[in-house]
Amino acid sequence: MPVNADASDSMNEGDQDGLPINELFYSLQGEGRLAGVPSVFVRTSGCNLRCWFCDSYHTSWEPTHAWMDMDYVLAEIRSHSQANHVVLTGGEPMMHDRSVALLERLEEAGYHTTVETNGTIYREAPIDLASISPKLASSTPTPERDPKGAGAWEERHEERRIDIEALSRMVEAYDFQLKFVVTDSTDMPEIDDLVERIDDATNTSIRATDVLLMPEGANRDRLEETRETVAELAMERGYQFTPRLHVTLWNDAPGT
Repeated sequence: MPVNADASDSMNEGDQDGLPINELFYSLQGEGRLAGVPSVFVRTSGCNLRCWFCDSYHTSWEPTHAWMDMDYVLAEIRSHSQANHVVLTGGEPMMHDRSVALLERLEEAGYHTTVETNGTIYREAPIDLASISPKLASSTPTPERDPKGAGAWEERHEERRIDIEALSRMVEAYDFQLKFVVTDSTDMPEIDDLVERIDDATNTSIRATDVLLMPEGANRDRLEETRETVAELAMERGYQFTPRLHVTLWNDAPGT
C-alpha cells in the first residue's frame, strides 16, 4: 500500500499517536535468516543516513508518507491473516519514538517482529530479531555517487553511519544478525574490522554465522553483477550469504 506525502529528514511527530508510513504491504521476507517467510512489512519514512544505493529512495532521499495511527496500522496488519511475522523497516524506523509503542502492541498481539535498522539508534523495545545493517564507507554519497548530484549529504552520512555504542547495545539486547551490503572485495577489510570492534565492545561473542553478506543491487541487472562475487567472499570467511529474494522475484517494484 504505497502512500504519498511530503516528509522531511527530521519529522516532528508531536502528539500524534501514529507513525509516518511510506508503505504497508504483505510479501515474503527477502533478506537474512528469515528469507522466504511470509511477512507484513511496515515501512516508516525518514532516515538519518543517505546511502547512495538506497533501495527505498522514497523513504530517504525523497521521503513520502501518510500519518497512520496505531489502531489503523494494527488493523491493516491483522487483515493479512496468513502472516504472524511483521517486519518494521524504513528508512530508519528507530528514528521514531512511536516505533517502540508499535512493537509493544505487536508483542501483545503475538506477532514475531523483525526490525531492519542501520544500527545507529538504540531503543529498548520488544524485538524478536534485530536485523542490523551497518553502513560501510562504500555507502557514502560522494558527489560522483550522489543521486542528486550535489554531495550535500556526504559529511553528515560519514559522521553518522557507524555508532559502536548503539551497535553493541543492540547485539547484547536482542537476537541479531549483522547484515552488510557488499559492493565488492574492497568492503571486506572494513567488515572484518567492524565485526571485531563490535565483538570487543560487548559481552556477547559474535559468530561467523551471525554475519551476513548481501550483494548490493536494487534491481536484477545490478544484482547479477554483484551476487557471485559476494557469495565467494562469504565462503572464504565462513560468513553467511543472504540473497535479495524480493529483487530476484519482483525486480525493483514497490510494495515487495
